[in-house]
Amino acid sequence: MKVGCVKEIKVQEYRVGMTPDTVKSYVQAGHEVLIEKSAGLGSGFSDAEYEAAGAKLIDTAKEVWDSVDMMVKVKEPLPEEYKLFHEDLILYTYLHIAADKPQMDALMEGKVKGVAYETLIERDGSTPLLACMSQIAGKLSIQEGAKYLEKIFGGEGVLLGGVVGTPKAKVVILGAGSVGTNACKMAVGLGADVTILDVNLKRLEYLDDIFGARIQTLYSTDVNIEKACADADLVIGSVLIPGHAAPKLFKAKYLKEMRDGSVFVDVAIDQGGSGETSHVTYHDDPIYVVDGVVHYCVGNMPGAVPRTSTISLTNATLKYGLQIANKGLELACEENPVIFSAINTYKGKLTNAAVADSYADYEYTDVKTLF
Repeated sequence: MKVGCVKEIKVQEYRVGMTPDTVKSYVQAGHEVLIEKSAGLGSGFSDAEYEAAGAKLIDTAKEVWDSVDMMVKVKEPLPEEYKLFHEDLILYTYLHIAADKPQMDALMEGKVKGVAYETLIERDGSTPLLACMSQIAGKLSIQEGAKYLEKIFGGEGVLLGGVVGTPKAKVVILGAGSVGTNACKMAVGLGADVTILDVNLKRLEYLDDIFGARIQTLYSTDVNIEKACADADLVIGSVLIPGHAAPKLFKAKYLKEMRDGSVFVDVAIDQGGSGETSHVTYHDDPIYVVDGVVHYCVGNMPGAVPRTSTISLTNATLKYGLQIANKGLELACEENPVIFSAINTYKGKLTNAAVADSYADYEYTDVKTLF
């Protein structure tokens, strides 16, 4: 199979879908790998490294798109890339189409086989291609939140862990999944006063066992969220439901109860955001203020640490990517049914039930009936 990788074109996105080590694995499996020149520079990988790994360097992204059977990316394609789709192309990347109708329309019209990292669910219920980036986003949420609490960035001027004789910053984390857990680790490590909320009592029990008296766990209800946010210095929105648009847990009315200069970091913004006042921002202009509350809603947070993120992501995606390349998507699914869960679109059909919940004008089709 011809496998390709192009430079990401999202604003200040420096990750890349394949590393030289990843290329070597595909080449050793008998595949031809086409890499757009300079695709890996943002993550610290030179063209020479890709060539040494066995890749063929291509001058333009269009040439790569036109030539390959499977495209391996990081972020969802942008409108400029829609015209490069071709029928039966396997697009292996984060798609997040539940909150992106233009992309959904383009994938359907192009009859693309859209294989989404974020909806791949393993037999144990885990989401390994989402978890790797969730871990990074969770830790970054505290790092960025702490920065924007500084007065020079518009925050209230609070040090997250405080010092002797001063109060610690109050951090509220909405969601105790992978993002929330990693945010919790960072916040506790920096000495903050941490409250984490979730509807999964077993998950809260797990975190209580790990952190003990260093955190407060609360069952997630509108009342508990509102009370916790009212006194918070930093709120992290970390509820991600694979395939679905994120629930709007952080209400606009909460802002009026919060202190000026408090910060809200919406990690769920790729899935539409967990805040009613959230909209996508970018690394070069990451924040805006609503009712005195600083909002950080960068849609590709792990892109700020591209080398770490790229290596972590490709470690996770290689296993399934090789299965698809070696067998073809259809046979790969038959041999490893887990891959079925990642197929969002297939030859003009919407094939993910969770994504279908977001669209009234597209009918869900079980992909197993299409092979």
